[in-house]
Amino acid sequence: MIDEIYLIASGDLRLAANQTCWPAQEEMEEKLVRVFSELGVRVIRAHPYDAEKGHGFIDSQKMGMQVFRDLDPAKPLVVAESVWQYSHHVLAGLTTHKGPILTLANWDGQWPGLVGMLNLNGSLTKASVSYSSLWSRDFSDDFFLNGLKEWIHSGKVTHDLGHVRDFDTAAFPNGPAETGRRFAREFRKQKAIMGVFDEGCMGMFNAIIPDHLLHPTGVFKERLSQSTLYAAMKTVTEEEAAQVLDWLLDRGMTFVWGSDPATELTKAQTLEQCKMYIAALRLAEEFGCDTIGIQYQQGLKDLAPASDLAEGLLNCTERPPVLGRDGKEIHPGKALPHFNEVDECAGLDSLLTYRLWEKLGMQGDNTLHDLRYGEDYPLAGGDAFVWVFLISGAAPASHFAGGYAGASSERQPPMYFHLGGGSLKGVSKPGHIVWSRVYIMNDRLHCDLGTGEVAELPAEETQRRWDLTTPQWPIMHGVLDGVSRDQMMARHKANHIQVVYATSKEKALEACLAKAAAMDELGIKTALCGIE
Repeated sequence: MIDEIYLIASGDLRLAANQTCWPAQEEMEEKLVRVFSELGVRVIRAHPYDAEKGHGFIDSQKMGMQVFRDLDPAKPLVVAESVWQYSHHVLAGLTTHKGPILTLANWDGQWPGLVGMLNLNGSLTKASVSYSSLWSRDFSDDFFLNGLKEWIHSGKVTHDLGHVRDFDTAAFPNGPAETGRRFAREFRKQKAIMGVFDEGCMGMFNAIIPDHLLHPTGVFKERLSQSTLYAAMKTVTEEEAAQVLDWLLDRGMTFVWGSDPATELTKAQTLEQCKMYIAALRLAEEFGCDTIGIQYQQGLKDLAPASDLAEGLLNCTERPPVLGRDGKEIHPGKALPHFNEVDECAGLDSLLTYRLWEKLGMQGDNTLHDLRYGEDYPLAGGDAFVWVFLISGAAPASHFAGGYAGASSERQPPMYFHLGGGSLKGVSKPGHIVWSRVYIMNDRLHCDLGTGEVAELPAEETQRRWDLTTPQWPIMHGVLDGVSRDQMMARHKANHIQVVYATSKEKALEACLAKAAAMDELGIKTALCGIE
């Protein structure tokens, strides 16, 4: 029986983000302390509010280690998150903590607290650290209270994972599964290069695939530096950048430009983003990269505008042409799959998906999204839980209703992106999807897959959801087949989910089975979620 706990809060590295988001964290902690007190548990906050900084978060790995040095490693501990957090701030301490660990987030879209908790969960899973997890809107619902009482009495929380079943290749000897197996064997034989512009973005330990796990899939890293990318941007001419921008304007894309670079998107910022797009393609060609990931949030954020517009363009089959040093167009009519925030698990998934979908005769443009938030909404056939899948701008325009004409670029939030730059924003079109996530558990690559649908919501409901989260970013209204909100949260081992469209519900299921078989053939332990 637990009667006393430590409470810690991992935060951002960026001071502005920590200061802006602190009131939400403070409000959440007040509610938690009240709930624990009512259940007879004393809460000890393990690190104080810092009046000089204006927040009470652990904001560096250094600080995290200092905090844990003074803690009793046997005492139960709660990591409470209402904001995006850098997992490596607390990972070192959690790897050696012996008492029960509970990760906990508020069900609120204002700041990415759910996203932060899922990243921490994925990082703890990769590090083989035992933990339990809970989430709640106001910490008064039965699901949360029953789970919390279970943790207080036993040190663990049990969740319903009945939607998950291991993929059995013997059950699918022919058809799409055999197509997937043949594809995987050829993929491994041909091999591929993953271009990594610096690893470990925003403390995402879960997003780094060790070489000994990656190489058996046939993928090998080309380790590049963001300084190389920045230097390459300096060789791109103003004329070349303007040609990319003109191409986008000709297709009807909207840029919400202003005059104050500190708070508004400027044309100069957009042109720098166009230079990054060109430079990334040229470097990918030079090093033979089949997929690339740009870290951006560390280092490059202090040199250049946001990478998100460039990332979204790279992920789209239809994109502005770019000439290489030999004067020939680079990869005409092809996407260069990009994994946002250099999430290598998403990068492996993205490349495999893009190539496999081509084999299946479908467009393979795909992207990751954050599992940001979600609510029930009445759709045809009754209420459904509709997720807010949201990312900072790397979604391809081919996913949007209206394509580029339905896309806009708005200035990224200053607290995250002080040098500005725009997103690639749009509303994902209705249709059927396959979703997935590659992750690391027990020193092995795993992949969960399922099917779903993108719902079309009224414009006012879309705007309401944007206003509850980050309105500058592209949104997908995701409905997952056979997987409830709490099942998804309990199983998912990452802040990101990978999504790709299929041409019909039947094709989505066939493609999901083909992809599961391909993953299995590559040695990735695969599970089907919500699929009978």
